[in-house]
This record gives sequence, C-alpha cells and structure tokens, in this order.
Amino acid sequence: MTATAPTAITDLDGDALSRAIHARQVSCREVMQAYLDRIRRLNPRFNAIVNLAEEDGLLRQADARDAELARGASRGWMHGMPQAIKDAAHAVGFPTTLGCVLLQHSLPTEDSLIVSRAKAAGAIVIGKTNLPEFGLGSHTYNDLFGVTPNAWDTEVSAGGSSGGAAVALALRMLPVADGSDFMGSLRNPAGWNNVFGMRPSQGRVPAWPSPDRWVSQLATEGPMARNVRDLARLLEVQAGGDPRVPLSQAGPLRCVPADDVDASHLAGVRLGWLGDLGGHLPMAPGVLDTCEAALARLEAAGAVVVQPRPGFDAEAVWKAWLTWRRALSGSRVAGVMHLPGARQLVKPEAQWEFEQMRGLAFSDFMAASVARTSFHARMLELLEGCDVLVLPTAQVWPFPVGEHWPREIAGRTMDTYHRWMEVTIYATFAGLPALAMPAGFDAAGRLPMGLQLIGRPLADAEVLRIAAACEPVLAAVLARRPPDAPAGAPARGPAP
Repeated sequence: MTATAPTAITDLDGDALSRAIHARQVSCREVMQAYLDRIRRLNPRFNAIVNLAEEDGLLRQADARDAELARGASRGWMHGMPQAIKDAAHAVGFPTTLGCVLLQHSLPTEDSLIVSRAKAAGAIVIGKTNLPEFGLGSHTYNDLFGVTPNAWDTEVSAGGSSGGAAVALALRMLPVADGSDFMGSLRNPAGWNNVFGMRPSQGRVPAWPSPDRWVSQLATEGPMARNVRDLARLLEVQAGGDPRVPLSQAGPLRCVPADDVDASHLAGVRLGWLGDLGGHLPMAPGVLDTCEAALARLEAAGAVVVQPRPGFDAEAVWKAWLTWRRALSGSRVAGVMHLPGARQLVKPEAQWEFEQMRGLAFSDFMAASVARTSFHARMLELLEGCDVLVLPTAQVWPFPVGEHWPREIAGRTMDTYHRWMEVTIYATFAGLPALAMPAGFDAAGRLPMGLQLIGRPLADAEVLRIAAACEPVLAAVLARRPPDAPAGAPARGPAP
C-alpha cells in the first residue's frame, strides 16, 4: 500500500478518493485520520461539524472497512469515506437536534433513508453538520451549537440551512456532503461557499421516516460537492424509489456525466436568464453583474443566452408560497411548542411560522394549491424554449454573522425573515431539479456568488450534464480555495 500524505488525502475530490481507497493506494484508516486531523484544526473556528463521534470508535470502523477490502469486498462508492449528516436527518447514535435546545437529547432509533443509503454504500458517519434552528432561515446559527461562519470570511454568514455542510465541504473537512432544501437550503450555502449543491426533482430522493408522506413535498434532501462528478455520484447513492414513500420516483438514477463531457457540449445549449424577474426581485449591487459575467463566459464557449419573459404574477406566486410554507414549517415547529420552556427557547421566526400555521384555513391552502398549479404550467412553458432557466443563488452577498437576516435590499424593506431568499422558491414550488454552481466573486474578490440551473421535470441527469459542460469554462472560479482558519475565537453569532 502506497503511503499518502494526510494533506493530499483531504485534497482529493470524492471520486478520486474512492478510487484511491479501492486501489488500496490509501487505507480507510489513513483517510479517517487525515480528516479527523483537519477537523480538529479547523472546526473549532468554523463550528461546521457538531456532535463529532469519538475518534477511537471511528478508527475501528475504518479498520473494519480495510479488512473488507482485504477480503475483496466493497460496499460501494463511499466505502470508507467519512460523512457528517445534516442535523435534520436521523443517524443512529447521534441526536437529531434540528439546532433546538429542546431536542438536544433526542436520539433516533432508526436511520433516515438518506443515511441508510450512504451507509450501505460504505460511508462512515462521523457526526452531524450544523443548521439554523428547525432549518428556518438561510443563516446557520442556533442557541444549541452557535454560529457557523462562511468558509471564505468568518465575519459573514455561511448561508443555510445546509450551512455546516457547505462550510465543511469547502474547507475539506468532508469529501462530499448531504443536505436538504426547502427554500434554497442546498443552493444558497453552495453559492456562498463556492461549491456545488443540488436540489433534486421532487420525489427523486425520498424522505423517510416522515410523519406525512403526501403533502410535505416542498423539502427534499440532496447532495453537495466540490465538482459535478461528485455531486452526481452522491445523488446516485441517495436517489431511488421506496415503497414506504408513495410519491417517490421509482428506479435507480444514472446521472454521472460521461468522461468526455467538456465545454464543447455547451454549443447550442439555451440558458434562459431570468435575472431579477423584470425588477420584481431586489438585488444587492454586484450580484447580477457577477452572474452575467459568468453567463458571458458560457456564451463565449457556445451557449445561447436568452431572456424569456417570466409571464407569471410573481407577487401572487409569493403569496401562494407563503401559504404552503406556513402549513409545512409551522407543523414542524408544532412538535416542540408543547414542551416546557418552548416560548422562551424557540426563536421568534419559528414561533411566527407556528402561529401563522394555526390561523390557516383549508380553503386558503387549496387556493394556494391552485395558484401553484398555474405557476407550474407556466414554468413548463418557459422550459419549452430553454434547456435550463438561470437565476442567482441569492439576492444579497453574505451578510455579517451578527445579523439575524437582511432587513432591506437595494432600499426595499424585507417584510418577512425569508423574503430576501425569494429567488430560490421557483424551482421548489414547481418541483423541478435545480443545481447551484459557482459563478464568481464580489468586486473585492472576497465573497462568492452562485448560479441556479433549473431543469425540466425529472431531468436531473441533463442538468448535471450541462453543469459539467460549464465546469471547464468556470475553472478559474472553481480553482479558488478559501483560506484556512485564522487564529482567534469562533465567530460571534446573532444576539438573542
């Protein structure tokens, strides 16, 4: 077995790491030790991984994986890979806290489906990744674990709710990462940390266990990675129907782009740039400029950039979205509001969702469902003339970690704690696959921004292929790495 330096191990992308493990160029123990050493050095500053397991036990699991390889047995693509699970999913042996003090001792009795599939593919669960309380809001802080700052600048937000996953990935504390997405929770933190995140098609990655398997379809789990191939590999592990989840997409997914996909495959690809939806979405200065500069590079490589007229009432879509979100988010918070101390310990935004849900009439929900149906039809019409629709991953640059959320953008007041992330609702509300990829940096060259590629129904593989063709064109952006953790205390999160 050829020895490999620990820094070289954590520099490998997921696919290269898998190949090195299976070729026995590096042992699973060496991989685990290298990642634990890096976590020990960086995580105290970035607080991305929480409830980290005890080192000796993880090394014993790695030794067991090595013994399996010695017998000629492999569990799959993730054999021996360390994996930390977003703290919204169940992993046996680790609390599922949702970032809530009231749930800090909530131990699951079974794995979530996304976790059991990762384990079946050979992953070793090392801990959880941090998230906002109940996954609400795209800023990763909570009273239980504290704040997770941005991988590029510890003074600003990492985004969320898969913020811990994105930061751990960007800083190479994990080879790949899982997350979930309701209102951009895989896409915003990916864009803000210069990595890839993908919200799969509705039903592509089944959620189980879940108290409701019929209505709760706005949130979905999915992959994050530092390149498109790893993103597709992890999605293949996660995807596939399950009879316990009646609206899941049946059959395995084959979506890894061919090895020969390069920039030449952009020729004739139609990118439908929606920008700020004709002025409806307020954008911080420089966001559209950065995204349009990336589009210009793709256009120079052969893509065709078009600007279709949205053709839907964006304010009506927002109101319908709020109704659906209140029903689903409020129901999740309701599970703890009966506990002693809930009114004092649960953050105001979560209590607002709960109160909004309590006052929701079924007739209002059905009216919102009709509006959603009309919006879905219009999105399909837009995609008849485009291969993908394109939007920024966020409307603002990463904001100071001490703020709860942006109160205004470009002089326009935000009327809810999540209005500043309105740009992410369109793929979610239409149930379409959406991939976030790095686009570039702000004028100071410090803070990242991303692009969303929104595809046709169930066209996850096609969206990944287009992103793979974009990769070499954006190579200079992708090659940039965040600085390692500076000395000093962890970032200070928002005040109570």
